[in-house]
Amino acid sequence: MSGRDVVLGRVRRALADVPGGEGPGGPPVVRDYRRVHGSRTTAETVDLLAGNLADYRAIVHRSDAEGLPALIGRLLAERGARTVVVPPGLERSWTAAADVRLVEDRASSTPHELDAVDSVVTGCALALAETGTIVLDAGPDQGRRRITLIPDHHLCVVRVPDQVVGSVPEALPRLSPGRPLTWISGPSATSDIELDRVEGVHGPRTLEVILLAGGAGAG
Repeated sequence: MSGRDVVLGRVRRALADVPGGEGPGGPPVVRDYRRVHGSRTTAETVDLLAGNLADYRAIVHRSDAEGLPALIGRLLAERGARTVVVPPGLERSWTAAADVRLVEDRASSTPHELDAVDSVVTGCALALAETGTIVLDAGPDQGRRRITLIPDHHLCVVRVPDQVVGSVPEALPRLSPGRPLTWISGPSATSDIELDRVEGVHGPRTLEVILLAGGAGAG
C-alpha cells in the first residue's frame, strides 16, 4: 500500500458519515472548542505572554507610556542602529528620543533599500499569550508586511492589556481574514539543515518586544 492509498483511505473514513448530496455550503461546522484554557488574571496572562516570547528567543521589555521613548532610543542605540523604517501611523513620540534617521514605509522602496535599513519599529494587532505569538495585520502602526520581514532587527510594541489575548480561539474573532495577517513567534529561524538552528533566514534575526502598560488598543 502506497502513502497515497493511506492518506486517501483516511479521508474516506473521515467522510463516511457525510450525506452524499452535502457540499461545502452544507450545515455549518460546530466550533464548540474551548476559547479559554484555565483561569488566569490579566497580569498572569501578560506574564505568560512574556515567558513564551522569551522561550522563542524574543527579547522582552516592559515600559509605561512615559518611559517608552527613552527605552526605544536606548534599545536602538545598543543595536547601533542609524536608520529605522517606521509605518505611517506609528506614534512619532515613540522614536522622538532615538538618534536615528527615520525611513518612511513607501510603496516604492525596494528590497535592496529595506535590507540596508538597520531596524524597524512597529505596533501590532494582537499578541497571544499561550503561544508567544505577535500578530501583525498591516494596520497604520505596522505598515507593509515587507518592512517587518527584510530588516534584521524588529522592535515591536504591544499595548497591555488591550492587545493581549490568551489563546488562538480568542484571537481569531478580533482579526479580519481580509487583511494580510503575519503571525510571528520569535525571530526568524529554521532548523532544516542538519537540525542546526539558524536565525535570520527569512525575516529578522532579532525580535524585541516591548509590553506597554496601560496602552489603549490601536483599534
